Amino acid sequence: KGGKSPGNSLISRLACSRYYGFLDLGSPKNAEIRSMVQQTISSLQAYISQGQVNGPGKRGDPKNAIPLKVEPPEETSPMETEDTKVPLQVPSAVPEKETKERSGSGECEKSHEEEYVNALCKLGHLHLLLGEYSEALSAYQKYLRFREKSYWRNHPFIYGLGVAYFKLRCFKWAIKSFQELLYLSPNFTCANEVHLRLGLMLKHCGEFQVALKHLQLALLYANPSTFSELQVKFQIAHLYEVQNKHKAAKDGYEYLLNEKHISLELKADVYRQLGWMYHCVECLGEKKEREASALSFLQKSIEADPKSGQSLYLLGRCYAGINKVHDAFLAYRNSVEKSEGNADTWCSIGVLYQQQNQPTDALQAYICAVQLDKDHKAAWTNLGILYESCGQLRDAYACYLNATKQISFQKNPLLRKKQAIRMKKDPIGLSKGLTQRIKFLEVQLSQAPLPSITSKRRNLCSIEEAWNLPISLEMNSRQQQTTQMMPRQMTKQSPIQGPPPPYPHAQQLSQSPIPAKRIKEESPAHPEPPKNILSRLAHAPKGAPSNPPMYLTGISDALGQRNANAMPEGNKVSEQSVVDTFDEISNDIYKQSEGIKLERLSHDAISSNLSEDSKHNEFNGGGGDASETPTVFKIQMDSKQLMAAVKVLPVEEPPVHCTVLQGSAPPPSPPDCPPQKLTREQLLPPTPSVHLENKKNAFSPQLQEFCLKHPIAVVRGLAGALKLDLGLFSTKTLVEANPDHSVEVRTQVHQSPDENWDTSQGKRVWACISHRSHTTIAKYAQYQASSFQDSLKPILPQDESDKGFPGSQAMSDSDSKDSVSNSNIVLKRKKHKINSKMLRFGTNVDLSDERKWKPQLTELQKLPAFARVISAANMLSHVGHVILGMNTVQLYMKVPGSRTPGHQENNNFCSININIGPGDCEWFAVPDSYWGGVHNLCEKNNISYLHGSWWPVLEDLYKENIPVYRFIQKPGDLVWVNAGCVHWVQSVGWCNNIAWNVGPLTARQYSLAIERYEWNKVQAFKSIVPMVHLSWNLARNIKVSDTKLFELIKMCLLQTLKNVLHIQEFVKSKGVEIRFNGRGKNEASHYCGQCEVCLDPAPREALISNKSSLSMQVEVFNVLFIKEQEKRHVVHCLSCALKLSPSLQGIVCLEEYRLSELQRVYDSFTLHRTQGLAYTQ
Repeated sequence: KGGKSPGNSLISRLACSRYYGFLDLGSPKNAEIRSMVQQTISSLQAYISQGQVNGPGKRGDPKNAIPLKVEPPEETSPMETEDTKVPLQVPSAVPEKETKERSGSGECEKSHEEEYVNALCKLGHLHLLLGEYSEALSAYQKYLRFREKSYWRNHPFIYGLGVAYFKLRCFKWAIKSFQELLYLSPNFTCANEVHLRLGLMLKHCGEFQVALKHLQLALLYANPSTFSELQVKFQIAHLYEVQNKHKAAKDGYEYLLNEKHISLELKADVYRQLGWMYHCVECLGEKKEREASALSFLQKSIEADPKSGQSLYLLGRCYAGINKVHDAFLAYRNSVEKSEGNADTWCSIGVLYQQQNQPTDALQAYICAVQLDKDHKAAWTNLGILYESCGQLRDAYACYLNATKQISFQKNPLLRKKQAIRMKKDPIGLSKGLTQRIKFLEVQLSQAPLPSITSKRRNLCSIEEAWNLPISLEMNSRQQQTTQMMPRQMTKQSPIQGPPPPYPHAQQLSQSPIPAKRIKEESPAHPEPPKNILSRLAHAPKGAPSNPPMYLTGISDALGQRNANAMPEGNKVSEQSVVDTFDEISNDIYKQSEGIKLERLSHDAISSNLSEDSKHNEFNGGGGDASETPTVFKIQMDSKQLMAAVKVLPVEEPPVHCTVLQGSAPPPSPPDCPPQKLTREQLLPPTPSVHLENKKNAFSPQLQEFCLKHPIAVVRGLAGALKLDLGLFSTKTLVEANPDHSVEVRTQVHQSPDENWDTSQGKRVWACISHRSHTTIAKYAQYQASSFQDSLKPILPQDESDKGFPGSQAMSDSDSKDSVSNSNIVLKRKKHKINSKMLRFGTNVDLSDERKWKPQLTELQKLPAFARVISAANMLSHVGHVILGMNTVQLYMKVPGSRTPGHQENNNFCSININIGPGDCEWFAVPDSYWGGVHNLCEKNNISYLHGSWWPVLEDLYKENIPVYRFIQKPGDLVWVNAGCVHWVQSVGWCNNIAWNVGPLTARQYSLAIERYEWNKVQAFKSIVPMVHLSWNLARNIKVSDTKLFELIKMCLLQTLKNVLHIQEFVKSKGVEIRFNGRGKNEASHYCGQCEVCLDPAPREALISNKSSLSMQVEVFNVLFIKEQEKRHVVHCLSCALKLSPSLQGIVCLEEYRLSELQRVYDSFTLHRTQGLAYTQ
């Protein structure tokens, strides 16, 4: 083939991930294209294999030409087996050093190398189009090894990689890829597809608010889509349902039913959801009316989709709930015929048999359930109850153990996240009851005689025998037959047939036996069945067999897709699993198993995409890297040169994202921890501290240098040295000054500082429990004082100490940013009042109003300049407007045990915290160079680093070689938190604290601030410090003599001015006039009103936002877009304006600063050799 990678023109154009879902290669009319794609894949594989053996540098073993199956990263699967491996990473075929050496060996060699690497990317795209996800991922990973330092320039590659991860259920990696893609190219052709998948995955991960915003954004695009608007709205309604917002969910579902163009498949799904909601949710009406509505909706669902085994199963559950056992059995039987692989159905069948005193049939049904789903807690529990009722304690004990341990839960990384979500909703009594039964049976078994030949015959066969009954063998055989019909990427799975759970060894235990009582509870996924049975199943009406059909289909996805369609993915027009198969539907009652069928796109949509491809070069169309060298922008350019360079940039497409980092920089990501292995002493370093004796020491330059040199520092004796009147911030003074001032309250569990227990699971966890309410200073002061007085008295019952204080107002669940929902917190209180004492932490008391708090703010002027709230040497004083809690003072009112969960400061700015007293606070801190390790541990514990509330387990940090500072802050002590330091705090006694942020004029502070600014964009998280606006103000107001700080600020000015110029050229090309609007004095910076994604930006003290509950993601600088006919003008960024109107018709473009002014500031900002206001490192 003459050194050229194979493939004709059509296939080369189709070799792009953007056609995934739009081109149905399984359709007979596309059989010729499918054949050509398969031939091209074979040719590419041969080409790659030849290149590996004979190409430049002899790349290695020819076996590497075949896409490899490799293991996932350790953090995804700590207990890996051959049956759960998924392709995630490929060993590097070419050492970096060798690649660099070969790169200079000639243009021919470079060309061959380029074509070889591009062939890997094209191979991944073509495998993706065929639905061969493992092979696609393997090719993509090989490409990534060669393009590790430039992969982010190939946006179709990142999209294809994300889709492959998504289809293989590697959600952590898919989310990372899609977030990077939206950061790099908000206007990517398939951005709507990206938002949809992000919404589904984040919903699965429990990030409901962020998921909702992504689903809403998916509706805004005018681009062709593989999903319909109604299907997205169904997902939004379902998102409300899983949050227990039943009224919103009901309204969403009913809206869909009123739509004329709803498909039968979607209508069936809507009716099914409504039916099950009416069955389960008491607030939807009286029980009889609800049950009648539930039956009606489920029957309509079956009429719309007669093949829906899930709807038939739920119909059976509803019949069982009203004691119509015959009808329930018929529905179950029909469900098994439609979807044999549903463990829930078999579990419910077992319940009916067990209640009909047909233990053998019940045993077989339960065995079918647990062989389909070895983690099915309800089936294992019911099977244990069955064995115990028959006197077979050893078998019952084994089943109860499996119900609590959930054997394969730890083997499958994808089920781990699912189970974590389910455990949140697990009734605490069930786990506790099982634990009691296990302990009781251990005692009984330890005292029981060994079985003998003359022993009474058992009523049921043992679990070992049941596991290998002919019925189970037939089930396994059918599953293997089903597996053979699946595509290659779906055949790797956990074997169904295998050894049954092991029996325990007899243990001599001294614990007193607990009275044997039958456990009647089921897991939350399976509520307790009806107690009264109308008639025996043996007398079922004609057509209802006494034994259910015992044949089953296989589990189609080794990665955890339990009840997916066995149809090969390559034969589907578009995504068949838009609904996340791991979502817990309707309060975890039933698991969503059937994908929502996506509408076919017209041939015109594909044609339009093909024609669009002809406008793109090979890089954009799906090949390798761009062949043309982009224009280089340098800080040495003046504004005229910059304008000239922007003039030559294309305006056919909207400008790409604006980064304030180097243009060639990769997307920001958490850093690796330093590689040095620390000793035990180094893991517990002494905290840097200094004691001030007089005012001269406080104002010495050495104090500032000391603070800037350490991750965290304690300045002791500050109040005494400066004669600060801390009494101005005491509770008594605050009540006298402004008793009705608002206080935000966090309700928390009282625990010791170095522990964080989940009382329901009896283990240490990272998730912090708290929820929000509001009160006033006077009412919180009353609570604070009464709690101190109570501590002097004998211990009161928990019922008394847990009562709320006067005037507290509980907020709704949607107003909380807890790691678990408020409903769970209430449940925990009811179940565990004896073990957990609740406390209330008063946080975010705003002291910014000089009219109310003038004495307090005046007193703080005694501080040295580097620690003051307002100072010329403080970056945050140059923002030009108020950022509550950052460039203003906030106060915190505490009782013992009040916790500030782990976090970094907003945009990594430094922080000042002074303890008013009279009690102490205990601090924990991790140096900023280790924050990536803390981030990884948060992900390992299924908690969002930015959005979540977490309290680190110290042993986990030490195991990961992460050092922790730990110290006590006494009254009058000032704690300096340096840029980027991770910290968490707990009060030891009753005390108040005041805090604010400062930004020293150093290169390190500015660098960490803009890095976090960009990483927040990737994470769709608001940066409440507008770094672009701040940078331009710094350029206006200060003279910089630090070379590194100058270069960083100048780069920010360059990138943003370039972006402003490019946007204006693009807008003019659309025929839109740019109007000058100007800026008002102290006017706040603008954020895009459409990009708002998250609740509550990162906090300082209680992880609470100081602003409104909804926050916006993207700062909009200088060029603002608003809708012309809008009553309330909302600012949009260019990307969101294009979603509203691709031609920008009806959009008004406003300019805040004239270009001449920006050019003047840019040109005037130069490096000063003389010492100015800036601090020189």
